[in-house]
Amino acid sequence: MSDFVIEEGLPYPLGAHWSGNGTNFAVFSANATKVEVCLYDGDRETHRFELPEYTDQVFHGYISGVGPGTFYGYRVYGPYQPDAGHRFNPNKLLLDPYARAHAGSLTWNPAVFGYIMETGDDTTFDQRDSAPFMPKCVVVDPDFDWQAEAARQNVHWDETIVYETHVKGFTKKHPAVPENLRGTYAGFAAPEMIAHLTSLGVTSIELLPVHSFINDDNLLRKNLVNYWGYNTIGFFAPDPRYASDVPNSLREFKEMVSKLHGAGLEVILDVVYNHTAEGNELGPTLSFKGIDNASYYRLLPDRKRYYINDTGTGNTVNLSHPRVIQMVMDSLRYWAGHMHIDGFRFDLGTILAREVYGFDEQSGFLKAMDQDPLLSTVKLIAEPWDCGPGGYQVGGFPPGWAEWNDKYRDTVRDYWRGEAPPSALAARLLGSGDIFGRWGGRRSWASVNFITAHDGFTLNDWASYNDKHNEANGEGNRDGNSSNRSWNCGVEGPTDNKDVTTLRERQKRNMLATLLLSQGTPMLLGGDEFGRTQQGNNNAYCQDSDISWFDWTMGEDAQKLLAFTKRVIQLRRDYPILRRSRFLTGVHDAQLDIRDVVWINANGGEMSNGEWESGWLKCFGAMLDGRARKTAIPRRGEDDSVLIILNSYEGEVDFKLPRTTAGPCWSLLLDTNVADGASGARFEFDSVYKVPGRSFLLFVGGELV
Repeated sequence: MSDFVIEEGLPYPLGAHWSGNGTNFAVFSANATKVEVCLYDGDRETHRFELPEYTDQVFHGYISGVGPGTFYGYRVYGPYQPDAGHRFNPNKLLLDPYARAHAGSLTWNPAVFGYIMETGDDTTFDQRDSAPFMPKCVVVDPDFDWQAEAARQNVHWDETIVYETHVKGFTKKHPAVPENLRGTYAGFAAPEMIAHLTSLGVTSIELLPVHSFINDDNLLRKNLVNYWGYNTIGFFAPDPRYASDVPNSLREFKEMVSKLHGAGLEVILDVVYNHTAEGNELGPTLSFKGIDNASYYRLLPDRKRYYINDTGTGNTVNLSHPRVIQMVMDSLRYWAGHMHIDGFRFDLGTILAREVYGFDEQSGFLKAMDQDPLLSTVKLIAEPWDCGPGGYQVGGFPPGWAEWNDKYRDTVRDYWRGEAPPSALAARLLGSGDIFGRWGGRRSWASVNFITAHDGFTLNDWASYNDKHNEANGEGNRDGNSSNRSWNCGVEGPTDNKDVTTLRERQKRNMLATLLLSQGTPMLLGGDEFGRTQQGNNNAYCQDSDISWFDWTMGEDAQKLLAFTKRVIQLRRDYPILRRSRFLTGVHDAQLDIRDVVWINANGGEMSNGEWESGWLKCFGAMLDGRARKTAIPRRGEDDSVLIILNSYEGEVDFKLPRTTAGPCWSLLLDTNVADGASGARFEFDSVYKVPGRSFLLFVGGELV
């Protein structure tokens, strides 16, 4: 017998919570009949206790003597009636939905399925014990000495530059990071990595999923893995595979956040609350399916044996259920409050706002987020699409939310390969007010502008490949998007042709300058700042390899591109007119006698309606007046005025520089025809500047000091 003693405990908070003398266990299930908590010493079960009380659909009990570091899991009893939506099987050890830490990894074995997997019939009942093959939950000590500078950073949206990257890939090949720390939370926070981020000038690090996730069986059979991590099984636990010290993965994650905050960097998590790793009716029983399948998942109303699959992954989390939405909200509050996370990017965000009748901008989830006193203060970014009905909702999220803007990506790509006119690009340069301005008071920062992301070509590959090259994924190059709006500049893949490589480098500079100097919130894909390649793979979700890992051995072109990126980011900082939160509209301000933006043709005059509608015009300019008001108060702004010129023609264009009362002349700040973009030359009004083919220029009104 042990010294453990079980008592009634409390039905809250959910999960396993150490009190200093013991641990309270509480787990929700509306349809179970009994729950047991099993304690483990490594993989050996040492004790099993039935949770003695059931209050408001929560099974709970307090076990004295259970402390931090204890491994545990649940066994849940109830009806096994797939046709009614119930899949209880106490032979399966289940992960606690609220576990703060996981240890170990899943071993794919027929025993982890609730049915007899070999039959392919999910109505059968499997009696094999899954515990030897399951990861375990860990009771944690939540105490952590957060330093004062490690508080949430709260970078203003106007100043935000997002850097999307992967915990492992970012550091796996960095020579200055100790080998035992590469690919880990500790490695990510190494001084050399933080120095790269801070010198680059980005403000907010968006990490691909770090919630505990599962490697798909079909990938493992091909010696591949779920590298990106969009296969969550634990919404409260940082994945232990990224920990250099696995037993202390929670502490290591907090230390990473603390060090990034100490450097002034925000941490944003890419979160996946739309589905779980348990798949459809033929998937494994790992947690939610065995705890209360009918509550946690959306099931077909007339055939509850089957799952609604709006995610394309087999199941859809049921955000219409109050206890499920509570779990999601509790998870978000935990990461924002206890883990000091600064914001969240919601994978397939429309699913979270979909009720049984479809997407609803006033859904229960969006209402809960809007009124929450903590979550309403952090950065909220939606991926506003999914594969379900009415799934494309760019611009459809309410005030307070930012959204990935794929229309920006597509239009900018098309423009620089000569396939989009200025009329298509203009609104994208100004924060896409045509999309995000329909809600009263919504700001230009709501448009998260990106030209590349984890899903698709890197910037280097966009300029190097016409077609995807995903052979390494083992699917016959059938996976991934075949429409990349890319242009290889004349040769597919790597080449020694100097003309081609010169053009590719300029195209990369054009894209980066457009991204970083547009109104809205720019998101830079990690590695694009120095030309990272994935060898033409546009769907590297399964590539935990050189394809995905950053190569830090930068050649001359990479070093020049990095210097250029730093320069453009600094220009965005130095000239606030490039990052106004109010939408620039071009409407005349009668009180100030100013127009905040004027579109300019190559003759130095204002663009005409005919020129906007012309399909041949590809060189144009935008004059942004820094004297325009910043708020509704009719007060002149004090920002410098700038002139942007974009030319997607192959050839040079004579461009007459327009007049402005905002300064005595124009000074050149940026020319992408120059490797580092630098200039500083002064130009008189009405003088002609020979704009090189395929180039982006930035001038400021007045003399440079």
